[in-house]
Amino acid sequence: MRMTLLSLAALALLGTAAAAGTFQLTSPAFKAGAMLADEQAFNGFGCSGKNMSPALHWHGAPAGAKSFALTVYDPDAPTGSGWWHWVVYNLPAGTTDLAAGAGAAAGKLLPAGTMQGPTDFGTPGYGGPCPPAGDKPHRYQFTVFALKTDKLDIPAGSTAAYIGFMIHHNAMASAKVTALYGR
Repeated sequence: MRMTLLSLAALALLGTAAAAGTFQLTSPAFKAGAMLADEQAFNGFGCSGKNMSPALHWHGAPAGAKSFALTVYDPDAPTGSGWWHWVVYNLPAGTTDLAAGAGAAAGKLLPAGTMQGPTDFGTPGYGGPCPPAGDKPHRYQFTVFALKTDKLDIPAGSTAAYIGFMIHHNAMASAKVTALYGR
């Protein structure tokens, strides 16, 4: 009897791990581990990109997800704390993709009710990569989070770090794809 209960518990854990492993984030604009195009790079700070957020698609979110959030983060930025390039939250539960350019500050291509928090550039919306010239290529981590709440109540003026805390506090699962950019 004890062995049967242990076997059932192990199978349940394996099933949960397998289900969690199906949540995936992809982009038609880049492959995991590949370089982002200049189209996605920032326009400023010495960079001359088009600052266009890439199209993103996710599938396999856990059942019961009530909303989604998305972040783009550079852990290699020489700040001691990384760099937030995009913070999006209150994406409705039925959302499975974002069009190229959805990160424009006006947010016209985002689903109704979706919010964009400030980046480390100081403004809301997508801020593309622009690592220091001569640095090795930086990693840009695109992460979508399935949330257990339909809405994050974020006070006006909140930082990306505060929004990140609220996202992580309400996350059921996440999916990540990392791209590179250097100059």
